[in-house]
Amino acid sequence: MTVEQQINMALSYKRISQSELARKIGTTPQNLNQKIKRNTLTKEELEQIASVLGAAYVANFVFPDGTKI
Repeated sequence: MTVEQQINMALSYKRISQSELARKIGTTPQNLNQKIKRNTLTKEELEQIASVLGAAYVANFVFPDGTKI
């Protein structure tokens, strides 16, 4: 699943628009849309989006022995 799909699903789940999300994170809807489409969101931006949505964004490597990096 792409980051764009994840964000769209999260927005649907929380029932808010991408424009509303953009305003809540302090950017324009156009800028957020371009970052999502180009897949250029930073880890910090993804964490900020998650925070606004009341969620946690966790991205890491998970090895078979349970080690997370």
